[in-house]
Amino acid sequence: MSKAAKSWREKLEKNVGLPRIVDIPKKMERRLGKGKLLVPKPLDVDALIRKVNQGKLVTQEQIREKLAKDFKVDVTCPITTGIFIRIAAEAAEEDLRNGRKQITPYWRVIKGDGSLNEKFPGEGEIQVSRLKEEGHCIEPGKDKKTPRVKDFKKHLQKL
Repeated sequence: MSKAAKSWREKLEKNVGLPRIVDIPKKMERRLGKGKLLVPKPLDVDALIRKVNQGKLVTQEQIREKLAKDFKVDVTCPITTGIFIRIAAEAAEEDLRNGRKQITPYWRVIKGDGSLNEKFPGEGEIQVSRLKEEGHCIEPGKDKKTPRVKDFKKHLQKL
């Protein structure tokens, strides 16, 4: 008998061995430098996203910087943070389907250049729709494929 797949909510609430602080791995030093690296827990990432006000935006980099500051380390792992942002997004949509009214506003998380996340639920279409509802203008990205928020820097919220 096989195990049932975990729900996104279960993945979000999974904290096995996290958060964890480690030395920045050698293979990541060129990109991140030397020092201490935080591997956050998914709920820490989700909690920061929940602080983003309607009409405001936050970048993945801002989330990583805030976590690093809070945990007094040099950097937060970009790979796990990206994965946990996606898990928060999927859990939010799952919560909505299950009747929850208040969900994590993941659509307010953008990339550092203002582009949207095509890995979010609906391949980014839900993000586009919700950002437009909040008054943002969406324009074609540099590559003409990935849309971005016009004048996104004016809407960034300090975490």
